[in-house]
Amino acid sequence: MMLQPGLMMDRPLLISSILEHSAAQFGDVEIVSRETHGPLFRYTYADCAVRARQLASALAAAGLQQGSAVGSIAWNNHRHLEAYYAVSGSGMVMHTCNPRLHPQQLIYIINHAEDEVMLFDSTFAPLVKGIAAHCPKVKHWVCLSDAANLPVIEGVQAIAYEDWIAPHSSDFIWPEFDERSGAALCYTSGTTGNPKGALYSHRAIVLNAITGCLPGVLDFSPKQTVLPVVPMFHINAWCIPYAAPIGGAKLVLPGPRLDGASLYELIEAEQVTLSAGVPTIWQALIGHVEQNGLRFSSMRRTAVGGSAMPAALIAKFADVYDVEVRHGWGMTETTAVATMTSMSPAEMALSASERHALVAKQGKTVFGIQIKVVDEHGHTLPRDGSSQGELMVRGQWIIQSYFKGEKSPLVDGWFPTGDIATIDAQGLMQIRDRTKDVIKTGGEWISSIDLENAAVGHPAVAMAAVIGIKHPKWDERPLLFIVRKPGQTLEKEEILAFLTERVAKWWVPDDVVFLESLPVGGTGKVQKNDLRKEYGGVFS
Repeated sequence: MMLQPGLMMDRPLLISSILEHSAAQFGDVEIVSRETHGPLFRYTYADCAVRARQLASALAAAGLQQGSAVGSIAWNNHRHLEAYYAVSGSGMVMHTCNPRLHPQQLIYIINHAEDEVMLFDSTFAPLVKGIAAHCPKVKHWVCLSDAANLPVIEGVQAIAYEDWIAPHSSDFIWPEFDERSGAALCYTSGTTGNPKGALYSHRAIVLNAITGCLPGVLDFSPKQTVLPVVPMFHINAWCIPYAAPIGGAKLVLPGPRLDGASLYELIEAEQVTLSAGVPTIWQALIGHVEQNGLRFSSMRRTAVGGSAMPAALIAKFADVYDVEVRHGWGMTETTAVATMTSMSPAEMALSASERHALVAKQGKTVFGIQIKVVDEHGHTLPRDGSSQGELMVRGQWIIQSYFKGEKSPLVDGWFPTGDIATIDAQGLMQIRDRTKDVIKTGGEWISSIDLENAAVGHPAVAMAAVIGIKHPKWDERPLLFIVRKPGQTLEKEEILAFLTERVAKWWVPDDVVFLESLPVGGTGKVQKNDLRKEYGGVFS
């Protein structure tokens, strides 16, 4: 017997529909953007929709067609937001470039994506000067500024964004097409070899953004004012620029100033209730708040991802500043969020330390995603909270192949993440390490993440990192890097004694290196490869 077909309309899930929805239903809700040159710019979702259609008309007039790629090297600001919608809404591909990549990698991804227009912030004028001659397919270099702030770039005929869109009509009609069409392109950080491109479909982005609005995920609604600190060039700012308009939340874009003082000022001035970013951002923010005896008057929740947030920092946000932390996990290949912590009533009744320990894990899958962990033979491991293996993921917004890739990375329909993880009986997942970062000593695994989190628990420690160093007897042993908090005099013996009380004896690092700062990459993660290059010798 054949299945009965459903008798519903078949309307495509398109990114243009998000902007038109927000303009129609939340047209007077504010978007606040800190400009590259300092001042705040204010307008509404309705205004944004008008200007996005103007940009779409400008792109069409420049000869770009559906399927063409438009690149951006830009901060979180209102013009970048307009491009998110104008490019994808037109049926083109929005390629957000990470400006912190090595210039050779940046040149590679621009040419690989075949970008025809490059939108850039004036901050990156020196970068554009160095790469433009090596990107022959780019026909137009458009600075996201007005004419007064257009930089002169030797060898590059740039035009100001405002001048570029001004002659064009806002009567542009968004085309309809297959929701599985490519909408946005994001490349991996390329720590080994060339970066690989993840080409997200309209369907994937819209579904992920809708999921992000759920109360148990990020909870976007007209009651919220959201500040995405995570860059728009990093996995679409975790799809917040799409999710906030769906939910009708006020959107605050921080521009280039991401230091603790600037973020605190913006949070308080705009009464931000919800933010999102990587742990290094929150360490800097809390450092500023602590040093100046400040409090948060409006912020009640922050989402964190990119790398593990130490339980000590989670506790400080929750217990001292009354800010709930939601820990998530995702990667370039997952479009945005795949798992998120959100407390049940029973979990809320636990002691503070037990709650913080749960939040330090990476949460449960959001609807649309499935995960499992497997051993080295590909056998699924039990969900017992202790069996650890490689994390595998599949779902509605997980890539099935890389852009222009010759071979699919999938294994039996699952994407291998390269993360070592555990999953417990309730579905709570914890990243134990990256497969390349886990330390194998005497046939046993040491989690660099767990060691780092333990070290950050010391009151004199601002940041910590651990790498494995080759050892003639034990295969590898951990080496600990510490950045002290300002004015602190922590020494090697003290931190090792501190760790001895908190981790297994054989986990305690063989040595400690004190640094002024840790090397941090374009997505806010500590660059352990840099540490390995400089310190990765052999323990005697």
